[in-house]
Amino acid sequence: QVQLVESGGGLVQPGGSLRLSCAASGFAFSSCAMRWYRQAPGKERELVATISSAGGGRNYADSVKGRFTISRDNAKNTMYLQMNSLKPEDTAVYFCNAQFYPRYWGQGTQVTVSS
Repeated sequence: QVQLVESGGGLVQPGGSLRLSCAASGFAFSSCAMRWYRQAPGKERELVATISSAGGGRNYADSVKGRFTISRDNAKNTMYLQMNSLKPEDTAVYFCNAQFYPRYWGQGTQVTVSS
C-alpha cells in the first residue's frame, strides 16, 4: 500500500523558513522521481518542485526558484522541501506525490505565512 505522509508545516512570519518532510512507504522510493505540490484556498493544485530518483535532477516553479530547495534521503525513504524567504502567497496545503503513483496523495501539511 502506497503511503505518503507530509509533515513540518505551520505558521511562520513573512521572511521566515520551514522544512517540510514527506515520508514514503509501500513502493520502491529510490526508483521513483518525487514531486511537491501545493494548493491554496480557491485555487488549483500546482506543481512546486520535482526531484529525480537519485536526487541529481531538480526543477522548480518560477514562483519559488531561489527560495525553495527540494532534496531526498533514499536511505530514509524521505523527501524534503526547505522553504526560505517565505511570502504570504506561499500559504497553501503542501502535498508530496510519486512519479509512478500519481493517484496517491497524503493528507498534506498546512503552511501559513502571515504576520
